[in-house]
Amino acid sequence: MTISDEELAEQQSAIGRIQAPSRLRVVAGRFFGSLQGRIGFALLGLIFLLAFVGPYIGRWTYTDQDFTAFLQPPSLAHWWGTLQTGADVYAVTLRGLQKSLIVGLLAAVIGTTLAAVVGAFAGYFTGWADRSLTWVTDLMLVLPAFLILAIMSPLFESGQWLLFVLVLAVFLWMVTSKIVRSMTISLKEREFIQAARFMGVPPVKIIFRHIIPNMSSLLVVDATLNVSAAILTETSLSYFGFGIQPPDVSLGSLIADGARTAIYAPWTFWFCSGLLIVMVLAVNLVGDSLRDAFDPTAQRGRENR
Repeated sequence: MTISDEELAEQQSAIGRIQAPSRLRVVAGRFFGSLQGRIGFALLGLIFLLAFVGPYIGRWTYTDQDFTAFLQPPSLAHWWGTLQTGADVYAVTLRGLQKSLIVGLLAAVIGTTLAAVVGAFAGYFTGWADRSLTWVTDLMLVLPAFLILAIMSPLFESGQWLLFVLVLAVFLWMVTSKIVRSMTISLKEREFIQAARFMGVPPVKIIFRHIIPNMSSLLVVDATLNVSAAILTETSLSYFGFGIQPPDVSLGSLIADGARTAIYAPWTFWFCSGLLIVMVLAVNLVGDSLRDAFDPTAQRGRENR
């Protein structure tokens, strides 16, 4: 039985249209196929909606003060009650939630990017470049991050919170950088890297086009988990008065203020504390689900213990 040229062309065209699912689609399927991934994603989506849409629903802004309602419990006028200053708890809590989310996301992205660049350059180049970058990484690991951030806190005045984000990100990248360096040492011996090198592709181009993209799964998961680490660090610093400075607010500063009145005015403490717990839980659920989606063997290993 012979096949005509037209039938052969049609078969080849049909085979060409049948494509294997992309890795992004496979990862997304695994992520949304897990219960904890769906729960984490839904919680995180609700938190973002509450933080950035919720303030437009309320009657008060975080700078408003009601001088007729000092430390009042939740009511129709003030849904989550008021503080000792007459500020609306709903408004200031959502402002603090916004700030904590922005700080956590920016610090995580900057820290993971720094880890990828430093680790990849240290692993690809040998000699003085590797020794210098490794020395800097080791030095940063032993520096007391909390103490340094506390000393620099006078610089984080209102409007200078971006400086706080940059300084916070500087202390998030070291461990991941060492992992990236080890992976780069292994990757640079692979055939496609050797071929690019023999073709005269510049080392910097190889790093950014071939090496770092091949570690995208590690970097995505690391960035996700760094969000919760940055949020907790910012909250701890703000709790002690070293983070976001007044008149701006964050969840840490609100928790610190609410802790003084938590016994007889619990609404000043429990709303901001509860949102912090839910937010960190949601980020951790998303991070764990992403790790399992990129590396299903990790999930199977935990289930077999």
